[in-house]
Amino acid sequence: MAMLTIISLLLGAYLLGSFPTGYLVARALKGIDIRQYGSGSTGATNVLRTVGKGPALLVFAVDLLKGTLAVLLIKGGLSVLANGWGVNDQVLNLQPWLETTAGLLAMVGHSRSLWLGFSGGKSVATGLGMLLALAWPVALAALGMFVLSLSLSRFVSLSSMLAAISTLVFMALTNQPPPYLILTIVGVAYIIFRHRSNISRLLLGTEPRLGQSSSSSKPNIKSELG
Repeated sequence: MAMLTIISLLLGAYLLGSFPTGYLVARALKGIDIRQYGSGSTGATNVLRTVGKGPALLVFAVDLLKGTLAVLLIKGGLSVLANGWGVNDQVLNLQPWLETTAGLLAMVGHSRSLWLGFSGGKSVATGLGMLLALAWPVALAALGMFVLSLSLSRFVSLSSMLAAISTLVFMALTNQPPPYLILTIVGVAYIIFRHRSNISRLLLGTEPRLGQSSSSSKPNIKSELG
C-alpha cells in the first residue's frame, strides 16, 4: 500500500508539472494558442514577448511553484506514511531520492505536458522551484547567476544554462546530500538538452536577445525561460 501511494505521489508530481500555465494565460487573455506564436513555447519568455510583462511574471511564478509543490508533495506524503502507516526506515531512507525524482518529473511534465500533446517549455522555472524546496540557498545562488548573466549578455537561453550548470557547483559547496547532487546532474543535462537549438544559434550568432521582438508567426526560435 505504501509503495502504491508513493507511485501515486510521483505521478501527481508529473501532473503538477504538466499544468499548462503559459498556454492557459495566453488563451484567457488573448484568445490565442501561444504555441502558434513567437517561439512556440509555453514558457514565461514567450509569454512576455507575446502577451506582456504581467502575464509573463504570473506564468513564471506558477511554473516555479509547480516544481516546489512537487517536492513538498513527496515530503508531506512520506510524513503521513511514517506517522500513520509506520513505513519502515528503508523507505524513509529513500526520501532524498524520491524528492528529487518528484522534482525531475515536474520538470519533464512542464516540457512534455500531457495536456498539450507532450509539448511545453524549457523547464528552467520549474527546476528553480524544485531547488527552492530542496536547497533554497542553492536556488538563490543559481538565480543570482542567471540575473548576472542576463544583465551582461541579454541572452535568456545562455543565462538559463549557466545558472543550471552553476547549480552543480553550489550543490557541492554547500555539501548537499549525494542524491540531490546526482539527480541535479540529470536535471542540468535535461535543461541543456532542451536548449540544444539555442546552443546552435548562439554559435551562429543568430540567437535573439531579451527585448528583441519575434515574429507573430511560429519561427524556429526557442530561447524562452520556462
